[in-house]
Amino acid sequence: MTDSVMMRIEALDRILEADATSGLAKVEAGITLAGLSERLDGFGLAMENLGDINTQTIAGAISTATHGTGAGLRNISAQVVAMELVLADGSLRELTSDSDPDLLRAARVGVGALGAIATVTLQCVPAFNLHRIDQPQPIDQVLSSFEELAESNDHFEFFVFPCTDDALTIRRNRTDVAPRPRSAARRFLGDTVLENGGGDLMLRTVRRWPKSAPRFTGLAARVMSQGDQLDRSDRIFANQRSIRFTEMEYALPREHGPEAVSRVLELIRRERIEVAMPIECRVVAPDDAFLSPAHERPTVYVAVHQYRGMPWRRYFEVVTEIMEGFGGRPHWGKRHLQTAATLAGRYPRWDDFQTVRDQLDPGRVFTNEYAERVLGP
Repeated sequence: MTDSVMMRIEALDRILEADATSGLAKVEAGITLAGLSERLDGFGLAMENLGDINTQTIAGAISTATHGTGAGLRNISAQVVAMELVLADGSLRELTSDSDPDLLRAARVGVGALGAIATVTLQCVPAFNLHRIDQPQPIDQVLSSFEELAESNDHFEFFVFPCTDDALTIRRNRTDVAPRPRSAARRFLGDTVLENGGGDLMLRTVRRWPKSAPRFTGLAARVMSQGDQLDRSDRIFANQRSIRFTEMEYALPREHGPEAVSRVLELIRRERIEVAMPIECRVVAPDDAFLSPAHERPTVYVAVHQYRGMPWRRYFEVVTEIMEGFGGRPHWGKRHLQTAATLAGRYPRWDDFQTVRDQLDPGRVFTNEYAERVLGP
């Protein structure tokens, strides 16, 4: 967010080139993930991994290291093999792994501070289908078998509501079975009416009577239903989200995931923090982008949420203390309390990123209050 100039690029939404043989697709930076997936399918291609929100532009998604889940799969920015930046002087600079490897590793997760992304060349994969199974399990069982669940599924994640004993596990695995898309009526009833409409009504009630949070989280855990979906990959990755909330997410070394989740749940109980939204846990493979939160380490992401209009600062502050104890790196696209001074030591290639920043934007045209806070002047 900025009080200065914001440049919107959603009109730049074309696929310029796509080759089904090589899997390479050159796209304009304003295309949304939803639009990109739909058009790639026409070429028989897909993104190898996506998150559960698909309304971002590809430029925004890679600039913040947006990710999906999968022990053997990296974040979206790691799928970038080349990009074109419009620099502060108006020139167009192409970055490739052959000609400018360090510049590309910096720009793949550039936090908007290096230039305006014009195009992105992505390494895609042949289109594929996913089988998704949602299943409640006791949280103790999920945490004790976390590594096995992460390794035995292409994509694994779970949600757990505070003050409850069960977690909702979500497994997504590749399959050659033909898609069985849900009918429009089932999608409307499940996604719009029950999950988003009913969930929002529950959260509004908790906002009005905060002390009812444990009762409602218990209800939410009890009504978590088993689900089974089989469809084209991007349709299985994405979820409909109309509930509004603020979120903080930290990337930790993967082995610390279960303990971190346990400590957050215990914190909520002990401090009687009034929160009715779940803690989310996902896994991601390491990558080499200089400012990727998963830089050079197998990673678990732990996210906490607070419903709109409810106090979040104290909750996020105490959770931050837990995450810092595990060497956590915050998600660049979500709320966090870090500064350049606290972040620099967490990234081995921090100084290399600053060198690239000085080279591409020496006059700091691409900066604002947030960029200065987290990257320095």
